Amino acid sequence: MSSSVKYIFVTGGVTSSLGKGILAASLAKLLQARNYTVTIQKLDPYINVDPGTLNPYEHGECFVTDDGAESDLDLGHYERFLNIPTSQANNVTTGRIYQSVIEKERRGDYLGKTVQIIPHITDEIKTRIKLLGKTGNYKFVITEIGGTVGDIESLPYIEAVRQLKWELGSDAMVIHLTLVPYLSTTGELKTKPTQHSVKLLLEYGVQPEILVCRTEHALNRDIKNKIALFCNVAPNAVIEARDASTIYEVPLLMEEEQLDIVVLNQLNMPVSQNLDLVKWKDFLYKFKNPKQEVRIGLVGKYVELKEAYKSISESFIHAGAANDCKVTIEWIHSESISDDNVNEKFKNLLGILVAPGFGQRGIEGKISAIKYARENKIPFLGVCLGMQCAVIEFARNVLGLKDANSTEMDLTTTNPVIDLLETQKKIINKGGTMRLGSYPCNLLEGTKAMGIYKQQKINERHRHRYEFNNNYLADFEKAGMTASGINPDGGLVEIVELQNHPWFVGVQFHPEYKSTVAMPHPLFESFVKAAIEKGETVH
Repeated sequence: MSSSVKYIFVTGGVTSSLGKGILAASLAKLLQARNYTVTIQKLDPYINVDPGTLNPYEHGECFVTDDGAESDLDLGHYERFLNIPTSQANNVTTGRIYQSVIEKERRGDYLGKTVQIIPHITDEIKTRIKLLGKTGNYKFVITEIGGTVGDIESLPYIEAVRQLKWELGSDAMVIHLTLVPYLSTTGELKTKPTQHSVKLLLEYGVQPEILVCRTEHALNRDIKNKIALFCNVAPNAVIEARDASTIYEVPLLMEEEQLDIVVLNQLNMPVSQNLDLVKWKDFLYKFKNPKQEVRIGLVGKYVELKEAYKSISESFIHAGAANDCKVTIEWIHSESISDDNVNEKFKNLLGILVAPGFGQRGIEGKISAIKYARENKIPFLGVCLGMQCAVIEFARNVLGLKDANSTEMDLTTTNPVIDLLETQKKIINKGGTMRLGSYPCNLLEGTKAMGIYKQQKINERHRHRYEFNNNYLADFEKAGMTASGINPDGGLVEIVELQNHPWFVGVQFHPEYKSTVAMPHPLFESFVKAAIEKGETVH
């Protein structure tokens, strides 16, 4: 068996959003189930240094790693499938590549040479790709290349792959994900888009070893043989990827198609008989065969774009399966909520989650939703801005501080119950400057938070600039809102909860970033359980 690291590149053709990230995560899951160590990285062709400054409408959710990298939402899928944390090294953008090369040029590292795409940019890309292989203890590094073959932005990445395939020989391979569309007028599956896509890759000097074909209908043997013949791949390396009812089914569909076996054979690696997917199949069974259903409202200002809250919706899937329950999310736009219609909007819900976000838009709707949850004893979870809105609502309606607000929304408020972190006050640049990544939190004995986590010290991931103003802490605690989680280093309030409420918790961090199939997040698990219990008292 070769001791060297094996590199697998996943490219896409014909159209974007075919599911390269889910394919990469599914292959990684299968290799992991065969007892191999695997990591996945995403190369993004955009010139933003990271997605941290991107509007969610542009790019969906911004995922945050333990080490504070603001990264692509595909990293969330990698973590949820593999149950292994990712890091800064798992997401590379064109912006970061160019920034690094320009900094080296300014320092004189290139000794006065003309700095060019080849070799300087491609060398930098290759260095980043190989970094995970050198620093982590991985047998396989799967690299997903964003965008579609033929995009101008992707060209340097494809060239870097061509060079690496040449340099690494039998330790590298390419999987190309493509589309086999169905023409309903003629009742035919068409292979021509796949042929053109592979032809384009070949023009760049890259021959894929495996083709994964997204399709709505089964590919018969004739079609597979035709694709294999026209695209220079073995017939067993033409893999059918039928549309699945859930992303969590894809590893099992790829197992049926023997994707992992074809990959291992291609890379001259032993194929162990033991493929351990017992826990995965158990989760999938529970997900598909729930014993009951609960409806939970997700209140946010990007609800028309579900990708903006991807980690939250996936956390509900994990927590639902853990509770033998289907969580149906009711997506509620915060701008559509007012004190006048809140009863009507929430009357059929057994739980309310107020989502994270930035800025003034939709804030008052979030506050109305929280007031309803507090007064009607509906299980409530506030995440980041959702927690801050819970603090504002309590200050206004329980403490009687009618103009209480966050200085993010109102700089002139006389009661800034949420204020800018001290470390943020002199910052001008927006990118990568928030309180980012994993920080410790100590939980208070006897609180709901302690009961949920069942340990006193926890670590959670953050992405924020504003925080609870500790000048008001004594007043809040006297009135019944407890600070049950505190950051030991700066005394920041991380968790608030209500004493006289069945389940009302606000957290400054983002628990959704750490929920995986193997380890559903305890906060979501407990929240869903509380919603189930609420349903039992209602009926």
